[in-house]
Amino acid sequence: MHISSQFDSGNIDVIDASNTQDIKLAIKKDNNSDFYQWFHFNVHNNEHTEHVFHITNAGQAAYVEGWQNYQAVASYDREHWFRVPTSFDGQNLTITFTPECDSTYFAYFAPYSYERHLSLLHNAQLSESCQLQVLGQTLDGRDISVLKVGEEVEGKPVIWLTARQHPGETMAEWFMEGFIDRLLDVDDGTAVSLLNSAVFYLVPNMNPDGSVRGHLRTNAAGVNLNREWENPTMEQSPEVYLVREKMLSTGVDMHLDIHGDEALPFNFVAGCEGIPSYDKRLEALENAFKNILLAITPEFQDDKGYDKDAPGQANLTVGSNWVGEQFNCLAYTLEMPFKDNLLLPDVDVGWSDNRSRNLGRDVLTAIYHLVDDLR
Repeated sequence: MHISSQFDSGNIDVIDASNTQDIKLAIKKDNNSDFYQWFHFNVHNNEHTEHVFHITNAGQAAYVEGWQNYQAVASYDREHWFRVPTSFDGQNLTITFTPECDSTYFAYFAPYSYERHLSLLHNAQLSESCQLQVLGQTLDGRDISVLKVGEEVEGKPVIWLTARQHPGETMAEWFMEGFIDRLLDVDDGTAVSLLNSAVFYLVPNMNPDGSVRGHLRTNAAGVNLNREWENPTMEQSPEVYLVREKMLSTGVDMHLDIHGDEALPFNFVAGCEGIPSYDKRLEALENAFKNILLAITPEFQDDKGYDKDAPGQANLTVGSNWVGEQFNCLAYTLEMPFKDNLLLPDVDVGWSDNRSRNLGRDVLTAIYHLVDDLR
């Protein structure tokens, strides 16, 4: 038996793999950080017998509550990911699985590879309405890319979507793939009409370094990008610095920052109720957006989510809070589950890459219904 994580977004340490019934593993920490929870590894074994994997440091992971009622995902072809029996005893995350093929991949959630990221960007630029822009480079030398979709015209709302500030939240880029695919569909009347009304700036992956390195939450320097928005630097957080500078040059009328939540088995949004400039106009926009999504898809709900910040107490180092305050605009963090959506459970795949893609497509419809009210 051979266990490896030497590939894009791979993360695992092998402690002892001498007994297939008692394989001991550990998740590596993000570089220069104590964050860890993302895992992604491959197991090659020609003996198709039961394998029992114990991730021995799960009890000290960043979000231990994320392991409760969680099921890991596996794949033979790296395309179709399915849930496998998983349990947590307070310390060990145990995956029990009998492979049907010689080689199996396991992960915290369906991975979104850097190669797929590049393909997403470069396929998008083939559209006449899309321009691929490079804002600069990350600490590891990768491009910080943004897709500009639509024509800038005075008076048109400017809508920004950013995703994957936390690289282990791969559902965020699957969401962006669905959103981009629909926005660029010339046969989709909703998308065509929306591009007549607004211009979009889309960042499918804010943290390509952390993604490739197999990090959960930080960039190459071990910095949590979603705590850098008030005072980013080129030395520690060039990803935020450059995107923020671009936002300042374009203006922002709406911002969605796409994430995944380890613990809550629901799709939900977190608003800007605590920013100093929050007013009745922003409250009305937030409520309208939520009500439209509730009407569009049963995958969304507004009963479960984060506690709302008290007035004036929002953390302005957080992306959506900083944007909402800086531009006095509708700014939401949208969260998807690592587990399943308990409103519509699927025992085979749970919340998945495909369901994330479909939610991205649904959110485009919500923006269409709201775009005329953004200014």
